[in-house]
Amino acid sequence: MFYAMAEHKIDLRGYHFEHRLEDIQTLNERALRGELDISAISIHAYAFVSERYALLSCGASMGDGYGPMLVTLDPSAPAGGTPNEIRKWLRDRLVAIPGKMTSAYLALQLFLGEFDHVVVPFDQIFETMKSGRAEVGLIIHEGQLTYAAAGFRKVLDLGAWWKSETDLPLPLGGNVLRKDLAPKVRRDLATIMRESIDYGLAHHAAAVRHALPYARDMDAALAGEFIGMYVNDFTRDYGETGREAIRQFLGRAEASGYLPRHVELEFV
Repeated sequence: MFYAMAEHKIDLRGYHFEHRLEDIQTLNERALRGELDISAISIHAYAFVSERYALLSCGASMGDGYGPMLVTLDPSAPAGGTPNEIRKWLRDRLVAIPGKMTSAYLALQLFLGEFDHVVVPFDQIFETMKSGRAEVGLIIHEGQLTYAAAGFRKVLDLGAWWKSETDLPLPLGGNVLRKDLAPKVRRDLATIMRESIDYGLAHHAAAVRHALPYARDMDAALAGEFIGMYVNDFTRDYGETGREAIRQFLGRAEASGYLPRHVELEFV
């Protein structure tokens, strides 16, 4: 998404950007403290910072029929089971999750209700299960493509479940912008970011090469596949479908008591 900005491939209109590459849980926590002008953020976390930040209409990561997964080493898992069979199997099992403000965690709450969990960094979830510290893992990022090769079985794809429930994509991540920035600055930054995304989509191979040094044990083919899952037309603009997906996701979470307050969506 940010290749063209980082490499000055587009007109940055006199702005200077400092790129900080950090995991999503860290960025969620930094947004809570209001430390960043612009940040990637979990849609779940947006509910906690919506008084200070607005959502950019570009930069979304949406899982359209796919998304975070529950995986396990346990051969008794009802892979391919009905939702109720999966819920029953999960009831007394400890789940490793990648952060309590991630959208993956909120999606699993909507599916399962309250459950026993342990929070570990997303890139340590496989090892947490292998060491026996958790029986099930909630995986995000490239783990969605590598779990089988690592010896795990899929129990549930939350993006597929959400699609079957709502006929909508599952909103996972977005970009936010501080509301106290001047209106012209906000408009400029939104335009620059959309142009950067457009440039990356139009120069896919070069953008993947730029991203590869930040990938974790992925070759170019796997990185390209992963990027293709989450950088797409929804990334250019949520559109009405994407906006409705966020309204449904956070609305159901509010109705279930998982959010601190009602969230009024504001898009730049």
